[in-house]
Amino acid sequence: MTAVTARPTASRRRFNGAGKPWVPYLFVAPFVLLFLVFLVSPIIVAVWNSLFSQQSSGLGFGGTTTAFVGLDNFARALSDQDFLVSFGRVALYGLVQVPVMMFIAATLALLFDSALVRGRRFFQFAAFLPYAVPGVIAALLWGFLYQPSVSPLIQALSSIGVDANLLAPGTVLWSIANVSIWSYTGINMIIMFAALQAIPREIYEAARIDGASDLRIAVGIKLPMIAPAVLLTTLSSIIGTLQLFNEPQVLKNVTANISSDYTPNMAIYAASTLGKDPNLASAMAVILGVATLIVSVIVLRLNNRTTKRASDGL
Repeated sequence: MTAVTARPTASRRRFNGAGKPWVPYLFVAPFVLLFLVFLVSPIIVAVWNSLFSQQSSGLGFGGTTTAFVGLDNFARALSDQDFLVSFGRVALYGLVQVPVMMFIAATLALLFDSALVRGRRFFQFAAFLPYAVPGVIAALLWGFLYQPSVSPLIQALSSIGVDANLLAPGTVLWSIANVSIWSYTGINMIIMFAALQAIPREIYEAARIDGASDLRIAVGIKLPMIAPAVLLTTLSSIIGTLQLFNEPQVLKNVTANISSDYTPNMAIYAASTLGKDPNLASAMAVILGVATLIVSVIVLRLNNRTTKRASDGL
């Protein structure tokens, strides 16, 4: 018999980049190009705009000129009390909303991962469905339920003697938090549930043989093993809190208790549209970006320290 040796086809030889150092860079070039255009360039433009200011002369009849003002726009932004208060408002919002949402998402994920829930796929779909609703539409729906004159929810509470005003100054922040919890709990639950599905079931069987209850397995084994997924969802939720915009911007149309600078993002939007000062808005955006970066680094450091302590304790 004649030995037949497989020879590489012409097309395979054409795409063989062995020995050519530029081939890896060719593959990553599209990503680098999109990264520079859609992520790095806006940051550079925002920083550049924040260093200038539009100045008018002749009582506005002499036209406007662009002048370099250095860090003056940052000083104006940091001296704006309403802008600073908006940071404190979203910080309070995040301290309550993020833990509540993560607790609900983790509880649902653990329940769906157990054998206690029947009709798992239906309930998973029901929990995920609000995430498919755009944030603006969700805020409009809840705005209808928050208005005392038309809300069936408030009218039902009133019929049993409960006088609720969900748009009052002291409750409107938590009404916004309720919209966010309703919208984003499902996607966080799905991420945690997917992480739970990747854990080998033999670990649970070994724990049960050792006498561990379902609650002990959930708290002592499942949650620590999906810590990276919990960190991912927590970090994205914190970043989303600092960028809160859609929900209060929509609900602002149904209540006077939400100002145009209620959150940092709304203050930036108001400065660029109502204030017609895009340079000040750029400085505010840079400050918000730096604050988001600092909070993200702190959360990552705390998580790494907690993970290291847990590993050392094992």
